[in-house]
Amino acid sequence: MEKGATRDEGDVLTQYEQFVNPGLARALRFMGLTAVEHKGHGAVVVTEDGEEYVDCAGGYGVFIPGYQHPRIVARAQAQLAKLALSSRVLLNRPMVELAESLARLTPGDLQYSFFCNSGAEAVEAALKFARIQTGRSRIIATTGAFHGKTFGALSVSGRDTYRQPFTPLVPDIVHVPYGDVQALAEAIDEETAAVIVEPIQGEGGIIVPPDSYLPRIRELCDRTGALWIADEVQTGLGRTGRLFAVEHAGVVPDYLCLAKALGGGLMPIGAVIGRPSAWTFFDTQPLIHTSTFGGNPLACAVAHETLRVIVEEGLPQRAAMLGEWLLSALGDLQTRYPRVLTAVRGRGLMIGLEVPHPGVGGAIMAELLQRHILAVYTLNNERVIRLIPPLVITREQLQQVLGAFDDVLNTLDSQVEDLMEE
Repeated sequence: MEKGATRDEGDVLTQYEQFVNPGLARALRFMGLTAVEHKGHGAVVVTEDGEEYVDCAGGYGVFIPGYQHPRIVARAQAQLAKLALSSRVLLNRPMVELAESLARLTPGDLQYSFFCNSGAEAVEAALKFARIQTGRSRIIATTGAFHGKTFGALSVSGRDTYRQPFTPLVPDIVHVPYGDVQALAEAIDEETAAVIVEPIQGEGGIIVPPDSYLPRIRELCDRTGALWIADEVQTGLGRTGRLFAVEHAGVVPDYLCLAKALGGGLMPIGAVIGRPSAWTFFDTQPLIHTSTFGGNPLACAVAHETLRVIVEEGLPQRAAMLGEWLLSALGDLQTRYPRVLTAVRGRGLMIGLEVPHPGVGGAIMAELLQRHILAVYTLNNERVIRLIPPLVITREQLQQVLGAFDDVLNTLDSQVEDLMEE
């Protein structure tokens, strides 16, 4: 056989195994994830075989405006016909238009934007910005956090499974328990450059902190001169029922990181939006941090239209309304099946379902897949299944999801002990 040839050119999973990631291919095969996605619309993914799935995984938070939103697709096509990437020498209108919109929409005096290509890159940038702005090196992060898998972002993330194989990581980083103000107060001092925190922990298991947590972070940072980095890569742009999750607490971070949904389900883009007081290092060193592809016209045009769609279609308000109803309905299921579903929590359409054992979660997701519902667990807590569907999902589709959950939980209720032994 010719080097690199596959026995069956139509078997995508075999190609994964031969050319992408053999371990991942084996895991996908074990979970029964053999269907090949082909197209999407709204909250639905359609496979090459024509099967439709209601997507409650949402590309890990990417598809807030849904798949192939017609306005966003049209804006991408129009920009692609003119200029996709930047010369990096001449002025870039789509980039500054996006930056102006972000300055207008973000809370408080957040004003300046740096653009990159992903959430991890946004976190990397914010960490560097905090260190150069303050002249300090110490970063405080939280256990259970997830900020990305590049070197700096991994260093402030909070699960050893991903961190340990790459040690030593970036030095002078301290982790404290999430939601614990006293632990943060004991760790922060005049040598601290920044505190990086998710307003709601996503991969940590959809952990909603006490109402006083974010305001106290703001107070502690102000007291010590440290900067606060709010990682809104997963919570931002309407997911929690407000455009930005920090708005629930009425506080303003020094840097706010965005990505995922900012690309409208079409383009990768990340951003750091900063306050003027945290952006002065650029005055004397304007090229201290750059990105060749960051802020390209195509991604920025798409992101700008995405913001308009989210605001004009009231998607944050939709998330708040549907989320309140869905949390209540899922709570009723938890009451009926407490052995299988031990907790339900979240805000807006960012919902976590906790189960007693990872084996139970795996069985639930497999059963949901058979009923054409897509869901995934959180990376730092395999006992939590998350529901983060597109915010355009309909109530009827969510009724279908609830019906599937009811059926699955009823099916597995008598098998819990066996699943916990696997």
